Amino acid sequence: MVKARGREWVVLPDSTDELLLLRPLGGGDADVAGVLRGIEPVESATFAWPSSEDRGDDRSARLLRDALRIGFRSTGGPFRSLAGLAVDPRPFQLVPLLLALRQDPVRLLIADDVGIGKTVEAGLVASELLAQGDARGLTVLCPPSLAEQWAKELAEKFNLDAEIVLPGTVTRLERQLEYGQSLFERFPVTVVSTDFIKADRRRDDFVRSAPDLVIVDEAHTSVSDGKAGSRGRTQRFRLLQELAKDAERNLVLVTATPHSGKDEAFRNLLGLLDESLINADLSADEGRARLATHMVQRRRRDIREYLGAETRFPRDRKTQEVSYSLAPAYKELFEDVLAYVRERVSDRSGTRLEQRVRWWSALSLLRALASSPRAAAATLRTRARAGDADTAERADEVGQATVLDPAGDETSENADLVAGAVAEDQEDIRARRMLREFHDRVAELTVEDDTKLTTVTKLVKQLLKDGFQPIVFCRFIQTAHYVAEHLRTQLERRPLRAAVDVVTGELAPEDRQARVERLASAEEPNLVLVATDALSEGVNLQESFQAVVHYDLAWNPTRHEQREGRVDRFGQTAEVVRAATVYGADNGIDGLILQVLLRKHEAISRDLGVSVPVPSQSDQVMAALVEGLLMRGRDAGQMTLDLEASQQRDDLHAEWDSTAEREKLSRTRYAQRSIKDTEVRRELEAARAAMGDPGDVAAFVRTACEELGLAVVDDDTGFTVEPHGLPLGLRDALGRPDSPMRFDRDLPASTRHASVLRRTDTRVGALAGYVLDAALDPALPAEHRPARRCSVVRTDAVTVPTTVLLARFRLHVTLPSRSGERVSVAEEARTLAYTGLPNSPTWLPPDEVDALLAAGATANTPGDVARNMASAVLEKLPAITPELERFATELAAELRETHARVRRAARGRTSGVLGVSGLAVTPQLPVDVLGAYLYLPAGGAQ
Repeated sequence: MVKARGREWVVLPDSTDELLLLRPLGGGDADVAGVLRGIEPVESATFAWPSSEDRGDDRSARLLRDALRIGFRSTGGPFRSLAGLAVDPRPFQLVPLLLALRQDPVRLLIADDVGIGKTVEAGLVASELLAQGDARGLTVLCPPSLAEQWAKELAEKFNLDAEIVLPGTVTRLERQLEYGQSLFERFPVTVVSTDFIKADRRRDDFVRSAPDLVIVDEAHTSVSDGKAGSRGRTQRFRLLQELAKDAERNLVLVTATPHSGKDEAFRNLLGLLDESLINADLSADEGRARLATHMVQRRRRDIREYLGAETRFPRDRKTQEVSYSLAPAYKELFEDVLAYVRERVSDRSGTRLEQRVRWWSALSLLRALASSPRAAAATLRTRARAGDADTAERADEVGQATVLDPAGDETSENADLVAGAVAEDQEDIRARRMLREFHDRVAELTVEDDTKLTTVTKLVKQLLKDGFQPIVFCRFIQTAHYVAEHLRTQLERRPLRAAVDVVTGELAPEDRQARVERLASAEEPNLVLVATDALSEGVNLQESFQAVVHYDLAWNPTRHEQREGRVDRFGQTAEVVRAATVYGADNGIDGLILQVLLRKHEAISRDLGVSVPVPSQSDQVMAALVEGLLMRGRDAGQMTLDLEASQQRDDLHAEWDSTAEREKLSRTRYAQRSIKDTEVRRELEAARAAMGDPGDVAAFVRTACEELGLAVVDDDTGFTVEPHGLPLGLRDALGRPDSPMRFDRDLPASTRHASVLRRTDTRVGALAGYVLDAALDPALPAEHRPARRCSVVRTDAVTVPTTVLLARFRLHVTLPSRSGERVSVAEEARTLAYTGLPNSPTWLPPDEVDALLAAGATANTPGDVARNMASAVLEKLPAITPELERFATELAAELRETHARVRRAARGRTSGVLGVSGLAVTPQLPVDVLGAYLYLPAGGAQ
């Protein structure tokens, strides 16, 4: 610790004799400055004792203590990174971190349910490994649609500035490289599209230069079951295998669906963590115990109330099915198209490839026509993508990827493009003429002919009247624009005046969040977002929307779950969210999807409490069922299935039920069990002892505002503070508020601009910094200094005079890591109390000190008397110095044991990187006494 430029600084380890790299006390990495010792004066930091001339009341000690702890960015406790993060993790989110710290290297599977906060859990692990030096760089591998969201989370919550590596950014990044340098050598923190980097020509360079910490999001999409599958999945699996071969690499896999029905794929996923798990007997105690050291898997109900902290999710998700029937003109067109399609799929002429192209182009036309006239028109103008295949097998692969709704493959970014229906040779004059005729008839359809659109318009209006802001999900880009345009005309007037916007795959992933935020900031009282499945992952929507409307049925229930999961997740303020599924009662295919897939999925999810993916063969089964319906003649519009189709459905459901049973078993068998609740509680208490309890933050903010003369108005979930009368310096730090400031007790925040009473909130931090700085600056007006460093308090809480000291302890923490010793400074504020004289004190236990601070004053001490008493105590305080140094030594030993405890391997190993070898904590003396407070019995003599 040094003093320069009028303030205190921490000297960073990379300093030299000539150049000191300094971080201001209480500041962050962005505040680091370089000081040349030959030019600027630098001296050891010393701290003045409190003065009896600057006294406060009984609340002074509490305010100053809490302001000090809230302002710390490098505290004691078991974790080096936690205090410097802009996120206050829930207690359950510490479990993966504790598990990771017991591994060397870290090989961890985070498999918690959707919406619990797996990104935060993985980010905590990454931040701690980087802070300790056990990792020097980080790459997050994820689908391209999630890259922007990951980069934003890393920056806003973990202070990690990541470069996004996508096809559209890589050229710009490569221009910054030196000769022979890799992107991942140049940029220590990156977020990379898995599908971009998996290609053979890029994979080898990435594996060679990848950092020693890799997080893989949606990891289940990157493992193969060893059988024939998509080329993209095979490439992704090979990439992860190559990364896992490096025995020194830390690997964190993140997925909500680790076991998607294929046992071989699940074991291959586990093999990335520990090769012995591939063939382990996971039903035996030994196998389960081994897996438990690598895997965390919890449902919402497991963590809704964990260690006394409630995590609020929506209480209920109300679902409904809304049917419509085709209007006469639309129905006549649909039946004519159906007859044309039936003719095309029954045509056995030509090669097998030509037959398969005809099939996929016909199915594409039906899907588009069932979606909207505009999607149908685009399909009728577009060449079938399956027509680019050179084999029948490749045509099926392309058709399944573009016409059906596969989950988690590399085609997801193009999921909202029409697949095309023009698949005929130039010589097929009749087919081309019919397609042109269909196109002309589609163009003639009016809004009155589209009962699906009018039905959804009524549904959206009702949701708005009920207080829900909906997202309308469509299958195709053209349909999304079509729906949005109509809703604008219907909702631009009062009383439901709503802002309507649309987000599709036309927008780059990084622009989708910006579009949503633009809509959320609209002045209209209501919001409606129309989107395709390009937005069903990666963008947080729960802050502004509470309902989902499935305008188009997805042919994979996972897509429906992803859509609804954008609003039904942690951070949603509504107690109830809504989901409405719109289907055609007389178009045949919608009824089939409902009967075979969607209702079955909802029943399983309701019974099990979690979503279970549809078995992998569902694409083939659905294609076969649709083909069977098309071949049945004019009764294909009915929802009933013939005997063969019913058997196919029953076989699929049986496999699905089996998958659900395995999932239920795995939730019991593989649930996290190697970290006990008592261990989490102990480390949580250690962290809170250093940084303060969430309840301390609420009390601090309220007391500080009241002491500054601000009006505080309470309600059920927090309070509001009027900003009038703020001191100028604090007003600037708070962002110059001109309207009441909202403070909520817990997440989710009630509004976009509300603060949450957590130490990581920017307004809370600004208030803590001001209170501390003002206490140290006696030149400020008294009314602008809510905390003081000295007071004399009369209270019934003591029977003999008691002195309370607010001490700041600073400790050097040396942690062993792969990159060598990592040295950092830890700061802790402790409130100590003693009776008797300073040279022979009797110290109070910590719980009695806390009770004393909470007791409050019961009588006043006249000013001159208080000043004389305070002076008498302060004059004798230097005699307490040996005792304070003893406390510092004990605190250093306690902190060392805390760090060693959370890093011991599960099998009891206590040496090496994870153990205590090389771990050292040294107190930095003298101890700073920030406050001295004299508590006297209330009935004592003046």
